[in-house]
This record gives sequence, structure tokens and C-alpha cells, in this order.
Amino acid sequence: MITTQAFPTIRAIRRSAWNDCFPGALEDWDYYVAVENAAIDDFQWRYLAVFEDGALVAVAAAFITHYRLDTTVSGVGKRLTSRLERLWPGVLQVGLYAIGSPVAERCDAGFASGVPEVRRALLLKHLLLAARQDADEFGIGLVAVKDAPTQDPHWADSCRAAGFQSMPSLPTGLLPLPYGSVDAYLGSLGKSTRKDLRRKLRAPGPRVEWRRNIDDVLPEVMRLYEATLTRAELQFERLPASYFTGVLERLEQRAVCVLYWVDEHLVAFNLMLVDEHRLVDKFFGHDVEFTRDYNLYFRSWLTNVDYCIQHNIALYECGQAGYASKLRLGCEFQGNSLFFRHRNRLVNGLLRLVKMFLRPDRSDPAMAAAISET
Repeated sequence: MITTQAFPTIRAIRRSAWNDCFPGALEDWDYYVAVENAAIDDFQWRYLAVFEDGALVAVAAAFITHYRLDTTVSGVGKRLTSRLERLWPGVLQVGLYAIGSPVAERCDAGFASGVPEVRRALLLKHLLLAARQDADEFGIGLVAVKDAPTQDPHWADSCRAAGFQSMPSLPTGLLPLPYGSVDAYLGSLGKSTRKDLRRKLRAPGPRVEWRRNIDDVLPEVMRLYEATLTRAELQFERLPASYFTGVLERLEQRAVCVLYWVDEHLVAFNLMLVDEHRLVDKFFGHDVEFTRDYNLYFRSWLTNVDYCIQHNIALYECGQAGYASKLRLGCEFQGNSLFFRHRNRLVNGLLRLVKMFLRPDRSDPAMAAAISET
């Protein structure tokens, strides 16, 4: 017999059982414990579990929040929706129950190692039903699946069968690194980009320091984080200091923070997850007053590329946003989809119209180009 349950903490599920559903994942049970401990404002965590005859067979992380419908909109579209929000405060805010995580790279449902491929669609159906039932308990009408991999047919088929609408979400940048040196990587880029990056490398650069602990510089790290977040057009969550320290502490050798110094000034930081297969860029914060003179974004990019090459790491996962630069820098892109359904048929129909204007690729040509490559 198949049953489902929603838990308020990942600690309700055994570490070994959860990780068995996500073999090799960097964002594993320990990562979600660190996220829980961080107590991110305006997010409530849920963990969906499917059992068969008492044995755990499928799991997924989920969250509850107040969501602005224009979260993934940028450029002219963002300016228009911001004006609308000023005129009618709250008009774009809705209660949201979403499978996925605001601090995970993508939405993955995990299946126990003994579950055959042919049964996954059925288990996804039960996860979606569990999400709808849990959302009803909280009085939330809108249920979504955030950043499901577009190439995963199970998500698409299961969501459509459940009556969910879909739209493109932010694609994930990936940089395969089959190169023996940074120079060889530069040689793979377009002529103008290659020339520009080599010129930047000849200029004086910041001092680079790799850290597993940032307690002594945490106020400066948060200053850079807040300044970067303020400038960002695409933002969903606001991370507290405890997120950065918690991830470094909980994941130990699988998390690192790279610091960039000009004299005694901390001018940038880069939080990443790492194992022998990939380097995952979680957050880059920088001081805009130093960015141009020291080419901080491109310096950090090449620092990460060099680290991967030196440690035989085949893939640099560079996340979402910044698509114009990532296209120049040779990235590939993994498509992600947002599936959603409101239980109120009238509201659901209205969202079908609204999504035509709020698709993220409508307002960002570089993002549209990245999505077209997925």
C-alpha cells in the first residue's frame, strides 16, 4: 500500500534514507539541515515522503512562502511590474506552496535505490497529490514545481496529467572543462572574449584566499552580500549570515568560500559546493567600487575554472542569472521548467493569461538566448 506524509523538518527522515534517494548529491541531507538551521525569513520548509508498505520510496523538498509573480522578470518588464506594485501594493503577491527549494540548484524528486524507472511516474503522482493535500491544510491555493529539469520527462508528464500549467524557468549555466589549462580554456572562446580576458589577466588582481570558515570576516561578507542583493534584478530569498556559516560548517570539505582582497579590504566573496565531479557556484558578492578596476567577476570566474582544471573537476555549475556573460564565457545551459496550478479555476485561468507577460525570457534577450540553447 502506498501512503504519503509531509514533515516540517528533514530530521524526521533518516539521513541515510534521504541520501539514498539522491546518490552523490552535494545538496544532500546535511545541506538541508544547514538551510533549516539558518531560519530564512518568510519561508516554511516541508518535506514530502512516499512510503510503500512502510518503506520510504520517494522524497522531495518543498516550501511555503509569499511569492511575487514577477520574481523572474527583469529589465523593462520588472520596471513595469514594480510600478504596478507601488500603485496597488500586494497585487502581485500570492501564497505559494512549491516543490523544490529557493536555495537549491534545481527541483529533484528522489527515489530509493531499489525503485525501478518504470515506477517513478506513479510515485511523482503521489508526491504531487501530497503537495496539494499539504497546501490545502495551510489554506494555500497555488501549488508549483520550481525549476524541474526540462529534460526530465517524468516531471513534465506527471504535472500535465495533474492539470498543471508550465512556463520556462531560469536555466542553469554549466561549463564543461575538458581542458589542460586556463589558457586552453581561453582558446576555446571567441576571439574578442579571449582577447578581453587575457588583457584582464595582465592587470593587477586581488589576493585570493580559500576558506572553510569565515567567522572572523562575517560582517564584511554580509555587507558585500547585501550590496549585491540590492543591485540584483532577480531575487527570491534573502539569506541570513547563518546560512553562509552553517553551510560551511555542516558540509565541511564539500563547501568553500573564496575571499578576494585588495590590501586589507575584502572586495568579493564566492560561496561554493565542491566534490570530485563538480564545483557548484552558490553566491558571488562583490563591492561595486572595486569591480571594474579589478575585474572581480571575471577574476573569480577564471579562479574557479583554474581550480577545476587543477583538481580534475569536469564540470563548473555556475547557476542562474548573468546570462549575457555566461554566453560569452562558453557555458551550456540546462533548461528548467516551472509547473503550477491554482485550485480556484477562475484564478488558474487568470494565471494562464498572466504567464504570457511574466515569462522570464520575455524581458531578457540573453536569458531568451540561453533558454533557446536548452
